[in-house]
Amino acid sequence: MENSLEKPAKKVDCIGMYCPVPIFMTRKAIEEVNVGELVEILADDPAAESDIKSWVKRTGHELVKFEESNGVFRFLIKKTK
Repeated sequence: MENSLEKPAKKVDCIGMYCPVPIFMTRKAIEEVNVGELVEILADDPAAESDIKSWVKRTGHELVKFEESNGVFRFLIKKTK
């Protein structure tokens, strides 16, 4: 069951898309939410794990949760600024 604190304000489905599309879509989604809100990204591009993790670090947002299940990555990113 989803914790209400982990309810994303925006969900982005990048399944079937390859680098750099998931990063562009993540950036766009972060721009569209308020500080403190969460964005959920789903991606199956093997490069997405390292790409999105390093993007989060570089931009100063917070990776609240990362999960991988059956080749699908789920990122929960909190907008911090």
